[in-house]
Amino acid sequence: MFPKLFLFCAVLAYVFGGEIPIYYDSFDGEPISAEEYRQRVAKNTTFWCTNVVEPCDPNEWRRIDGSCNNLKNPNRGMPHTPNLRLLPHTFDGNGEKGFEPRKAQSGEPLPSERPLRTSLLPEGRVPDRVFTQLVSHFLVFLVSDVLSIHDTINYVLWKPYCCTPKGKEDKDCIQVKIPDDDPVHRFGHLRCMKLTRPLTYQSEGCLKNDTVPDRIVTPTPTIDLSKLYGQNLETLYSKGRLFKHGLLKYELEEGRMWPPSTKTKDNLCILNQKPVESRCHDTPEPISNSLPGINLFSIWFWRLHNYIATALSKVNPCWDDDKLFYTAREINIAFMVQTIYYELLPALMGRNNLIVEGVISDNPGFRNLYNEQVLPQITAEYAFVLRWFHVIQENEQKMYDAEGNYLRSVPLTNITLRTGYLAIDNNIDYITQGVFRQAGGRFDNLVDPDIAEIGLGPMTEGTDITTFDLVKNRHFGLAPYVKYLEFCNGRHFDTFDDLAGYIKPEMLDVIKDKYKHIEDIDLMAGLWTELPAEGSFLPKTLQCLMMDQHVRFVVSDRHWYERNNRPHAFNLEQLLEIRKSTVSRLLCNVGDTVTEIQPNSFLRLGPGNEITSCENLPTINFWAWKDPACGGGGSTYWYSSGDNEGNPHFWAEATD
Repeated sequence: MFPKLFLFCAVLAYVFGGEIPIYYDSFDGEPISAEEYRQRVAKNTTFWCTNVVEPCDPNEWRRIDGSCNNLKNPNRGMPHTPNLRLLPHTFDGNGEKGFEPRKAQSGEPLPSERPLRTSLLPEGRVPDRVFTQLVSHFLVFLVSDVLSIHDTINYVLWKPYCCTPKGKEDKDCIQVKIPDDDPVHRFGHLRCMKLTRPLTYQSEGCLKNDTVPDRIVTPTPTIDLSKLYGQNLETLYSKGRLFKHGLLKYELEEGRMWPPSTKTKDNLCILNQKPVESRCHDTPEPISNSLPGINLFSIWFWRLHNYIATALSKVNPCWDDDKLFYTAREINIAFMVQTIYYELLPALMGRNNLIVEGVISDNPGFRNLYNEQVLPQITAEYAFVLRWFHVIQENEQKMYDAEGNYLRSVPLTNITLRTGYLAIDNNIDYITQGVFRQAGGRFDNLVDPDIAEIGLGPMTEGTDITTFDLVKNRHFGLAPYVKYLEFCNGRHFDTFDDLAGYIKPEMLDVIKDKYKHIEDIDLMAGLWTELPAEGSFLPKTLQCLMMDQHVRFVVSDRHWYERNNRPHAFNLEQLLEIRKSTVSRLLCNVGDTVTEIQPNSFLRLGPGNEITSCENLPTINFWAWKDPACGGGGSTYWYSSGDNEGNPHFWAEATD
């Protein structure tokens, strides 16, 4: 009731006293007239092609829709704004003939994707010696925060017929051929895997078809937990905020806090085994119900927001709901970014490498690196190369009890789009224990057989996620691998022999056999076969392209948490508390049954990283946010499991 009243009042305030919003073209970022906007309404293209921006206030909080992050370019940072290209598109054809995947230097088609994948990236399942399963789960959650999955929804739900005769007539369909001598399917009937072309500004009517196609994505292009809070105030108000004590809406069930569950339909939880499995999140972004990694971290960060808001309301009882909510949101976002930048990336890429490139600082104080000339954008290359992490995905999720006893395992492909599974039989407890006890997939040139053969589980037959990565490499129009080598290394590569020191020696002959010219090599094929960067577990070119983007995140985000000259900035004491953020701290605070864990749960248990009590890990002291205007002295307090009045359940302490 209250959110609807709030929305109604907000509309009245705008109509009778608010400032007039400005309409922007989502692709070029330029304002459009009211008449142009009406024409787009008539053509039904406003969703993808137009952004509406309320006038900016330089001193306001980070906006939910990402607008006004760059004050000179207010629509940059919003959904549906374009990727940046580090290198020009490479397509075959032009506006008259269409834009098809590039051909080989000889003029012939590039090698067929499925046999190329099976040659360069064989299937196998080997546990990693360094990393836990938590790494791939967190990475897929990061990806969901800056990229969208509508291309997958397109071929799974909207156009599932692409391998039928009807698919041959649909220009959006791609038929990925499986050869007769395929190592897996040679004795079966499957000879085609269905896929669709990426949604682009051209396909959605924003730009003419004779222009170079640019992929269109939904999320805001900054790390801002948009998959938690949504991307517009309407869904945040109707499905997110409780409008009480700064909290997000929640439900308590058997001592566990959940995001609110839909009471009407659960079309994104279509694999729930009813009637036993009924839970499906009704949140601002339904994608939280999708892949298990996205689902788990959505639940944990949802709880973490309420954990933070509850602590702040105890420390500052005079704060109103708005101040509690937006402060909790800022801390929640900062917690995630701190964990990515100062825990996950150093483990993957090498801490010294990150310091040298300016991704992180070796000083715990402020960093004021904002550059208004760098727009908040994701590079198309970064958006694509994150797909390399499919090679480290381990599909068998092991389940443990709180004492570390192995119970059973479940294929992750079987619990995609199946939120209800988490809510029964203590499954979320056992999976939570499993993600930090289980080894992840090995960082090598093998892919888990389930990822390569049944990637989407029962949703669709024959889904080779890694072959699809090659197909998308070509349909995204990415430059050849060697061009990115030149971009990253500042030198020319003319022959296959020049690749020595970059491609793994045992794979160089395979590359030569499959490609006839060095400029034929696909970017993803190069990444699969490339040597790791020094001090890193990642291929050299992947490391380079990720470094580039993670510097961009820092310098292009006006609300970056390490700045002290931004609106509502943390003071030094508060920033030093944020520095205590770790994924183990997250699980200790809001993970089911987690009372002990290794200090760095991205890394496997071992010497120096032994299981320890959560009480031994650093924890954020929210008295750093004490507002003198609220009065009152310091105190120590605890708040724990949910009570009969429906209060949140946490394991937290705040001390003055």
